[in-house]
Amino acid sequence: MTSTGSASRGRITEPLVKKSGGSHYEPISWADANGLIATHLNGLASPDEAVFYTSGRASNEAAFLYQLFIRAFGTNNLPDCSNMCHESTSVALDESIGIGKGSVSLRDIYDAELVVIAGQNPGTNHPRMLSALETAKLRGAKIISINPLREAGLVNFRNPQKPRGVVGKGTDLADLHLPIRINGDLAFFQAVGSLLIEWDALDKDFIDAHTTGFDRWVAHLRQMDWSFVESTTGLSRAQITEAAEMLRDSGATIFCWAMGLTQHHNSVATIKEIVNVALAQGNIGKRGAGLCPVRGHSNVQGDRTMGIWEKPPRHFLDALRSEFGFEPPREHGFDTVDAIRALRDKQAQVFIGLGGNFIQAAPDTDVTIEAMRKASLTVQISTKINRSHLVCGDVALILPTMGRTEKDVQDGVEQFVSVEDSMSSVHASRGPLEPAGTQLRSEVAIVAGIAEATLGDRHGIGWAGMRADYGKIRDHISRVVPGFGDYNAKVDRPGGFVLPHPPRDSRTFTTASGLGEFVASPIEALQVPEGHLLLQTLRSHDQFNTTIYGNSDRYRGIKDGRRVVFIHTDDITKLGFEDGDFVDLIARWEDDDVDRVAGNFRLVAYDTPRGSAAAYYPETNPLVPLDSTATGSNTPTSKSVIVSLVPAGTARPATGARPSQDPVGSDEGHKARPEPPQLS
Repeated sequence: MTSTGSASRGRITEPLVKKSGGSHYEPISWADANGLIATHLNGLASPDEAVFYTSGRASNEAAFLYQLFIRAFGTNNLPDCSNMCHESTSVALDESIGIGKGSVSLRDIYDAELVVIAGQNPGTNHPRMLSALETAKLRGAKIISINPLREAGLVNFRNPQKPRGVVGKGTDLADLHLPIRINGDLAFFQAVGSLLIEWDALDKDFIDAHTTGFDRWVAHLRQMDWSFVESTTGLSRAQITEAAEMLRDSGATIFCWAMGLTQHHNSVATIKEIVNVALAQGNIGKRGAGLCPVRGHSNVQGDRTMGIWEKPPRHFLDALRSEFGFEPPREHGFDTVDAIRALRDKQAQVFIGLGGNFIQAAPDTDVTIEAMRKASLTVQISTKINRSHLVCGDVALILPTMGRTEKDVQDGVEQFVSVEDSMSSVHASRGPLEPAGTQLRSEVAIVAGIAEATLGDRHGIGWAGMRADYGKIRDHISRVVPGFGDYNAKVDRPGGFVLPHPPRDSRTFTTASGLGEFVASPIEALQVPEGHLLLQTLRSHDQFNTTIYGNSDRYRGIKDGRRVVFIHTDDITKLGFEDGDFVDLIARWEDDDVDRVAGNFRLVAYDTPRGSAAAYYPETNPLVPLDSTATGSNTPTSKSVIVSLVPAGTARPATGARPSQDPVGSDEGHKARPEPPQLS
């Protein structure tokens, strides 16, 4: 049932089912598994009672087929991992420049005069980016790092692929590090914008020809209170001025950001403010400049392009109708947060996950666990065992799929898939390895099998033909998705192809006004009570998304432990503790008056602003309230959690509390949970 070879250890190699009331998984045939799914789906009172989640690892071909099946079934309930990470980016960019994607290429990073990196830690989360930053530095670029923690990867980079990185001193990266307080970024960028206006360091020709709302933005910034900016950012006016001077003196600036900016209540406004600064200096649509949201999953951007979205645009649905001859649903579906609410409230009965580890990735872990266990059926399409297999519905299936590194042969013909990176570049992906087991199926084959069993010949869609020849899927994509004309020919070229991006390509904007939009946003600051800290969740170096490879974090000096909280030494003293003490973290969100507890964390004195703290997820996901989300994007506010600290073992949650000592919410000393199902 499981593969034990060194190259495939931990792989499940045949479908498994946990039957109703059962305590163990047991083998099931593919035909029976598909039939079981079909029975549950077709037995629902409404297609909207099913939730279809997608992780960003699914290929373009699998994602397109998946959304086609779901919409042919009759719902837009397509939550995905973007809802929890860069949804704020997609919303802000779409409203400001008309497209929810970054506007730079890799070559632009090489050619930049200045790279601003805000709320992002490339050394841990995007290590391949360090090579591009190293090239930029060697070509004369300057780098500003804006982050509460001073991260080693942005101080100096020793490239293991180059002699100077192995035996030399490496490359110093950040010219200026600004240790901003958590959630101070909106105030920072507004202050920078006000200085650029004061100095007349603007591209007036670009502003006049390509933007709207500039005068309103200027009027708003003229009301800015510098004392409020300094208290909100934790930075002095001199520090902010130094950064603004670097922007003033740069002829080509790139702005990079990641989840340090996207998971706050005001994230959409913060990203729009970055766009404001870029528009003010004409840093969109020219070489070496632009907007660069850095995404983590290998195809999270491609999945959205393929239609994995609970709010599909009308033109996409119209194209589906023209191509396949059925009327797709038009009402918006559930995003990730709304999907958890629907499962919790029994408005949804079935959960199907195309990849990912939903339980570990989602906020408010105990609420998510409770919600998932209320489902009548949960289905996980997975490459390896993860915690979401053990926190499941009444009936549960694990459908084992190939990894991208494995050969995909359908009807005797080797297939390939394709992906889109953060810079809108689409390229082919072919696996070189033999599959870990003979019963493994590709994501495309699994989705096609479920669709055939559930829909039969409804709408006359050729599921079998697309499963046998992925080129047929790409032919459909070429007629449905803008920018993918002649897909099969273009994707098979070395290096693939780059999708159109109007702001980047021609300085045209498909916004409501047809121009780049300056947006004036009020500066908001979270009110943190005395004796509390503002906590951000983050990854360790030995971690990719929710997958933890080891318990050490060498870049931050942590060995053999993950339950740590990084905090300024003066805050440790002020709160009555010492470095190395163990504490419980308590988060209370005013809207539900519930204490959420994560226990037994070791205090680590660290170079971070006063009042700020950081700890690893998923261990701290139980502290993130489900209903605390970003305005406009509904993204969980995992970077803005107000917490208090008490000695370990002394937290006594109030009625209705949700205590948690491990990533799925169990806690010694509290009422035991039902035993999870086992793999027999």
